[in-house]
Amino acid sequence: MGTLHGRVGGVTVGYSLEATWDGERLRGRIGGHFQGKDIHLTLRGEEVDGRIGGTFGGFDAHGTVTAHAVHVRLGGRVDGDDMHLEIRGEQVTGRFSGRVSGKDVDLRCEDDGLRGRIGGHLEGKDVTVSVVTTPVGLAALAAACAYKALEDEQAQEAGPSAPS
Repeated sequence: MGTLHGRVGGVTVGYSLEATWDGERLRGRIGGHFQGKDIHLTLRGEEVDGRIGGTFGGFDAHGTVTAHAVHVRLGGRVDGDDMHLEIRGEQVTGRFSGRVSGKDVDLRCEDDGLRGRIGGHLEGKDVTVSVVTTPVGLAALAAACAYKALEDEQAQEAGPSAPS
């Protein structure tokens, strides 16, 4: 049985990530007990499918996870984000949510997990996730899901933008 344990973001503005991996399913929680989302991902071969959050306020995850790449759609066809990551040696890099308004993913595989940043140096979030016998691509996907859940929560708290 594998585990993921860590944080995306800082102490005050961040989400914890706690999940277990049984060789086919990743199950756990992003965020806290009251403010957060359940994570349920199933990996069969290279196909990943699942849901983060509940029926309302959550998002789907569909795509592929291999030893060398992650290609996943988070959310729906209209209101969703594509993620394309490459896994090369100890680096997991790529783009999340498009070329123009998207976010960079820059993670390093270390002895005990993933470290790095999603979203760039100014507006991004730090990633620190301990990984035990869980595929690196799946761990990177879980960190991106935590980032998206946190970003969605912050956008909801900010409310609609005022007209300019």
